[in-house]
Amino acid sequence: MPRFRQLVAVAAGALSFAAMAPRSSAQRVPTDRYDSYFKKYTKRYFGAGFDWKLFKAQGMAESGLSPTAKSWVGARGIMQLMPSTYHAISSHRPEMTSIDDPQWNIAAGIMHDRDMWTLWKDSIPDDDRWRFMFGGYNAGEGTIFRAQGVAKASKLNERTWPNIESVAPTVPRWRYKETLGYVHTIQENRKRLSPLTAQRDSTAP
Repeated sequence: MPRFRQLVAVAAGALSFAAMAPRSSAQRVPTDRYDSYFKKYTKRYFGAGFDWKLFKAQGMAESGLSPTAKSWVGARGIMQLMPSTYHAISSHRPEMTSIDDPQWNIAAGIMHDRDMWTLWKDSIPDDDRWRFMFGGYNAGEGTIFRAQGVAKASKLNERTWPNIESVAPTVPRWRYKETLGYVHTIQENRKRLSPLTAQRDSTAP
């Protein structure tokens, strides 16, 4: 979806700022109130058997699963979407009404994840691709592509996340501590949601 990526790229930088909002509420026992939405849209956009709890773990990292969460840069809802990003996603989907509706906020967030997932479909092994997906969601795909370029120039395998972490401090125009922390927080949140329920084709950490 190249046109969609072009539309959301404008908001990607601001989205990375949104992830800097306090996450204290994410440490509480996570609610199961929105599990049906995470299950429904994971299946719709990623297929049966994909680990829906990865996206719940992301929602925990973004907002503590609060549908009224707002960041200082304007990101909103459980998945902390910028209004411009939500508009790009929902403009051709009339069923998606308000960004503040938990169902559509979650649906749009998972759709945005799918776009990130597809970007690295043919180049990153599945067991590491979820890290690139969430890294792209947080920092913008262009930033992660730059990091891959730096890793490759350093004669490192740019297809593994540990190598992205190692070169991160040298990548220009990247708040790398935020993004690396974001990916790590999602992984830890996912562990809190154990036991693993994904099938064999899942990429759960």
